[in-house]
Amino acid sequence: MADERIWTAGLCIIGDEILSGRTQDRNIAQIASWLNLQGIRLSEVRVVPDVEEKIVEAVNALRASNDYLFTTGGIGPTHDDITVDAIAKALGVEVVVHPKARAILENYYASRGGITEARLRMARVPEGAALIENKMSGAPGIRFSNIFILAGVPHIATLMLEALSGAIEGGKPLLSRTIGCWVPESEVADLLRETEKAHEGCQIGSYPFFKEGRVGANFVIRSTDEEALEYCLSDLGGRLREDGREVAPGGI
Repeated sequence: MADERIWTAGLCIIGDEILSGRTQDRNIAQIASWLNLQGIRLSEVRVVPDVEEKIVEAVNALRASNDYLFTTGGIGPTHDDITVDAIAKALGVEVVVHPKARAILENYYASRGGITEARLRMARVPEGAALIENKMSGAPGIRFSNIFILAGVPHIATLMLEALSGAIEGGKPLLSRTIGCWVPESEVADLLRETEKAHEGCQIGSYPFFKEGRVGANFVIRSTDEEALEYCLSDLGGRLREDGREVAPGGI
């Protein structure tokens, strides 16, 4: 298990509206969850403004250190949607109108006022790119080698991810189980560390909270091996009970 190949992905979230706080990002969680199912770990996330050099810098750094790079945002019809141009610059290729993307948009907008120059911007791709299906709004996502350019709107990004499900190489899906305790995590830190050390291939994360005037923590065990995961879960629960703690299966 220790030698098992771990596939990783970086995520670049593009948009001034995220950095300003006007829009709350919801893509990190859904992309991370989807990647886990594909057997890929989300290793790093960067949020950058609609500034070409910032996008180029982030794209080059993330694609160099991961198997895959996903981006969200900045592929719409307006002048400040510069993701395609920035990524093309990072890749050293030209921007072209993809003929299939143009046909998709012409068909989609046939009963919606027709294609315009602004709408046609959504057919622009780095030269050599393929398309990612978008069943909702017509405008496709873009794939260039190991880079996946998704919409910033979460429900559209979800559809693009669905179109990619099972289509990219990864390892075993990352599984998880949760138990909770009404206990300050500092009081069981040594217990958690010792339990994790005893179970190779398992990781234990501690997530403290304050509810109902009480301090507690949920403990999330993760592994690609279901048998090892269940064994670690049972052992952790047993150790916590032996320590006099009441355990809540599934978390609190």
